[in-house]
Amino acid sequence: MTRALSSDLRRRAIAAVSCGMTRRAAAERFGVSASSVIRWVAEWRASGREHALRQGGDRRSHRIEVWSGVLLAAIEARADISLIELAEKLAEEHGVRFAPSTIWRCLDRHDMTVKKNGARQRADTARRRSKARGLVRQPA
Repeated sequence: MTRALSSDLRRRAIAAVSCGMTRRAAAERFGVSASSVIRWVAEWRASGREHALRQGGDRRSHRIEVWSGVLLAAIEARADISLIELAEKLAEEHGVRFAPSTIWRCLDRHDMTVKKNGARQRADTARRRSKARGLVRQPA
């Protein structure tokens, strides 16, 4: 991913346009694209801000984190509760709605993993393995 251009370059391009230079001429002078200078000036005129906003990052997980204690308590009370049931529980008891995927990401951040037990993960493996041995042919 590319880095943002320097704030100084952005400020100088905006200053040049505010002193009467065209946006395209300022872009050519500072060696950036015309569309960048056009966007910078539009943003500066709309908000007065000369610097770029922060990019990326998590902006919404704090909404579900407020309810993480409720989620963890519900799982402790009933270990086999599904994500859909957790979503319904939050909606009914607390009036907040979250998608099951959002609940899963919250639980994942808290290192809550739901694994099948060993017996179910390896159901009938030994029997299948013995049948497969008979199918293996020796090299000719």
